[in-house]
Amino acid sequence: MPQGKPVSVPDDGLTTRQRRTRPLLIVHTGPGKGKSTAAFGLALRAWNQGWPIGVFQFVKSAKWRIGEERALRVLGESGEGGTVSWHKMGEGWSWIQRPGAEEDHAADAREGWEQIKRDLAARTFRLYVLDEFTYPMKWGWIDVDEVVATLTSRPDGQHVVVTGRDADPRLVAAADLVTEMGKVKHPMDAGQKGQKGIEW
Repeated sequence: MPQGKPVSVPDDGLTTRQRRTRPLLIVHTGPGKGKSTAAFGLALRAWNQGWPIGVFQFVKSAKWRIGEERALRVLGESGEGGTVSWHKMGEGWSWIQRPGAEEDHAADAREGWEQIKRDLAARTFRLYVLDEFTYPMKWGWIDVDEVVATLTSRPDGQHVVVTGRDADPRLVAAADLVTEMGKVKHPMDAGQKGQKGIEW
């Protein structure tokens, strides 16, 4: 895309404006750091445009107080940009599968997905951040084919970004924009745990 221009323009009957404003299904995947952070960066842009934003975190503990959550909640309540609604689907569990009843975690994930489907049908948000949503699909808690069918047939005007490692090939194929975060080097490789201001 030299100078922000597409290499080719499809013969799809759409005007330039229609093509430019078409809602996107975005996937941030891969083993590297920054998938959620990039999605929250999109949320900041959406907030600036005055869009209502729905964040659905699937596998981060409800006890975690991550910086993006606090910042987006404050911005959402400021009355200056878009509104922000934040939902956490897990309690004390993450992609490393902390102790707890797997059936409960699966049920939480399914209820979160049902809420997303209701919000999509009602056009509640203009941007949906489905953070760490690849994991419930990977573990078989949520049906991938249903997710792809729902997201590709969602009512117009709604952007969706899905984050998490190991995105299913069917989701990748259906997405409009896919970024794979690669890891070259990470402090954890040298035994260093996450730290304030960097990981949360």
